[in-house]
Amino acid sequence: MTTLSSFPITHKWPAQHPDRLQLYSLPTPNGVKVSIMLEEIGLPYEPHLVSFQTQDQLSPEFLSLNPNNKIPAILDPQGPGGQPLALFESGAILVYLAEKTGQLLPADPARRYQTLQWLMFQMGGIGPMFGQLGFFHKFAGKDYEDKRPRDRYVAESRRLLGVLEQQLQGRTWIVGDDYSIADIAIWPWVRNLFGFYEAGDLVGQADFVQVQRVLASFVARPAVQRGLNLPARD
Repeated sequence: MTTLSSFPITHKWPAQHPDRLQLYSLPTPNGVKVSIMLEEIGLPYEPHLVSFQTQDQLSPEFLSLNPNNKIPAILDPQGPGGQPLALFESGAILVYLAEKTGQLLPADPARRYQTLQWLMFQMGGIGPMFGQLGFFHKFAGKDYEDKRPRDRYVAESRRLLGVLEQQLQGRTWIVGDDYSIADIAIWPWVRNLFGFYEAGDLVGQADFVQVQRVLASFVARPAVQRGLNLPARD
């Protein structure tokens, strides 16, 4: 039978609780999707910090689990058929955990696909666009005198916020009254845009009343408050 010790990543990050799901991550918008999900569903897990400062994500052990060298990644000792499952890509992990536990993804086929479409909306739109705006606004991009790249991402981020604003009219959460993996995927990125990236004024945050309403509801959830800080930074 395959055990966790068969996976090279456990040599760098030994499992103190090998019966629990192992999370390899960092508190970034993508990383906290999975820690928040795990806190919401109550599945026992062991978090391991993947430090970018020491380039842990480029280590042979981490690359053995995710050749794309991105966080988060998981190793579930109780995967399908009772065998360990290694998995990367935050969206795929959210779907896997939802299906494993029967939580936060509707069983009804129509609502299931509606939820998945908004998950893909985050992965294909919000994450890449907000991330590029953060780069050109807060980080290295500020050294570029030409502001056209930044302004391009400002306009696209504002457009995406408008899509969210329209969708949230008359709804408690992204897909209706029920909180779901779509919310877990989207709101850490919105929070990061307004907060860490300091781009709220740039994109006209005040114009998006419904977005601000639901973001506040999201951040107020106890599981979200815990997950936003996991794995704990050294």
